[in-house]
Amino acid sequence: MSDRILIRGGTVLSMDKAIGDLPRADVLVDGDTIAAVESNISADAQTIDADGFIVIPGFVDSHRHTWEAAIRGSAPNATLDDYFVEILDTFAPLYRPEDVYASNLAGALECLNAGITTLVDWSHINNTPEHPDAAIRALQEVGIRSQYAYGSANTSLADYWFESKIAVPPEDVRRIRETYFAGDSGLLTMALATRGTGFCQDDVVRAEWGLARELGIPITVHVGMGRLAGRFGMVKHLHDMGLLGPDTTYIHSCYLSDEEWRLVADSGGTVSVAAQVEVQMGHGWPPVAKALEHGLRPSLSIDVVTTVPGDMFTQIRAAFGADRARLNEVFWERNEPAEGLLTARQMLEIATVNGAHVAGLEDRTGSVSPGKKADLVLIDARQLNVAPVIDPVAAVTLCADVSNVDTVLVNGVVRKRGGKLVADVDRARQLVQQSSEYLVGEAARRKTA
Repeated sequence: MSDRILIRGGTVLSMDKAIGDLPRADVLVDGDTIAAVESNISADAQTIDADGFIVIPGFVDSHRHTWEAAIRGSAPNATLDDYFVEILDTFAPLYRPEDVYASNLAGALECLNAGITTLVDWSHINNTPEHPDAAIRALQEVGIRSQYAYGSANTSLADYWFESKIAVPPEDVRRIRETYFAGDSGLLTMALATRGTGFCQDDVVRAEWGLARELGIPITVHVGMGRLAGRFGMVKHLHDMGLLGPDTTYIHSCYLSDEEWRLVADSGGTVSVAAQVEVQMGHGWPPVAKALEHGLRPSLSIDVVTTVPGDMFTQIRAAFGADRARLNEVFWERNEPAEGLLTARQMLEIATVNGAHVAGLEDRTGSVSPGKKADLVLIDARQLNVAPVIDPVAAVTLCADVSNVDTVLVNGVVRKRGGKLVADVDRARQLVQQSSEYLVGEAARRKTA
């Protein structure tokens, strides 16, 4: 059988300015690569009938603590302060390597099921050297495109989050780099997930930034989440230490000063926004429009399924609604008509091609473009929650949900078809259920001991 796939007759939202939106077109996949995007392609290929479907590039989740899948929904009412206690100080120290494996297996499959084809796995659960191996093995087995961001251990809130003196172990980071990420062109790539200034002493910050740059891997860090973190002036502190650079992603950024926004933009940094978490847990207004005002290309991320859903549709709508609400209030107070409101098209760009940009993968994913890897999603627009389609961009961003994600390809491999994952979902569910029961039971036992 040919290893080519022809997706025929769909509405294509390419997110490629040179191609644009095509009301009816074909997409030819040759191996792992998009070979052509045009009308009436003739090719010897397995055909997927896309009539009535909207073809988009896969969503990119630019920051998710995937290891928390086993404790999904355990902190529904948490503020950020609550999260540190209820999750990082209660559950994280209990995680065994098998719990990380089960969570990453189930969490990565959850991503694929929701049309997320690229995941930045912010893995701050490396309590032993076996923990990162388990996380990476699960990502490999699922076949999702992923940037594995190696983070700290989380065995003690006091040791790792209050002016921490403990850096990530450089010898283990080097081991992981050499063992799994000798090159940077594979389906899985590597980053360093650092706690940064305010949470670590300056010597630790310098050591972690230096290690990432020695190994040639990008850096991802939480900043400006809540008024307290805003007072840390984390970006300004990094600037004063001479550490800002284009290799760094700043997550949340809700309470950056105008000076810090300029520093991020001028240094070539990137921004990841987790809108639902930010409005729900008290981080601050999702700064999507703020980032755009400074010439940045913000992305979206899920963050934690302990507290919010794990799909990109939720994040799109949370960011869209929150930022428009914020600006509408400003203009109401001025008694002026609102200007500069986010649009549905901007949100789709932010969830796809901008996400690829933030993850450093725009050369290979994020748009339906010939020459890029075939990371594609078919949205079933025939269903009652989407049909009739007047504006296909609005159909995806404001109407569709996970139930409409019919087909998912990653690197040219079909990972979901006809609304069903091509994977052993029962095994993943059983493993993550077993881990959940262990973690919840052990946390309860220790609480009463």
